[in-house]
Amino acid sequence: MQTALIRERYEQVLERISVAEKQSGRKPGEVRLVVVTKTHPPDTVQAAIAAGAWELGENYAEEGVSKMAALSAMGAEVSQVRWHMIGHVQSRKAPLIARHFDLIHSLDSVKLAHRLNQAAIDLQHKLPVLLQLNVSGEESKFGLPAWEQSKRDGLCETVAQIQDCSHLIIQGLMTVPPFFEEPERVRSYFRRLREWRDFFARCFPQADWSQLSMVMSGDFEVAIQEGATLVRIGTAILGVRT
Repeated sequence: MQTALIRERYEQVLERISVAEKQSGRKPGEVRLVVVTKTHPPDTVQAAIAAGAWELGENYAEEGVSKMAALSAMGAEVSQVRWHMIGHVQSRKAPLIARHFDLIHSLDSVKLAHRLNQAAIDLQHKLPVLLQLNVSGEESKFGLPAWEQSKRDGLCETVAQIQDCSHLIIQGLMTVPPFFEEPERVRSYFRRLREWRDFFARCFPQADWSQLSMVMSGDFEVAIQEGATLVRIGTAILGVRT
């Protein structure tokens, strides 16, 4: 029953993404769905994998790694799964995250960049990352300060330092916008992220700025219209978290 329900929801969200791509003039398949599995138990995640989800997002390092181990022990087909770290990363967790996650959405400081870079060097692999920007100015939000144009010089200095990390691969930007009941009220924050991406692409053309990671379940059509390439959706597929 659970697998069937999750499959139905997953396919409904994929269809909504497809419609939004078409309506926005985007190429089919340009937007990737990251199913947010944080706080959901392994059996729920296994159902999501069985439904076809292979890009999964976790917020906490230990919870994610524990879940990976549990899924493997359960015999879940995880060989194709790409694990996304979408939550705030503490610097001391850098080695654990670098070892187990395929894409870090939430790189938000030079200190963390250096820690992740050293961990990647120790593991002898390159680590793809997104830079998390705080585009709203909310004190409750993590991210590099990007809520006004006056932050440009400081952000450029930060990006330059991160780009110098030999084993980090910048692939784009991520943000967590304020929560509003009306999705249209979030549009300006997604647009601001896209504008920052265009600015960085001009200033640092040697880096890859192709990915824009945006949220949430209730506003992803707006995110797609504003350029999202990664949409992080949990509740609409897996139900309310426990």
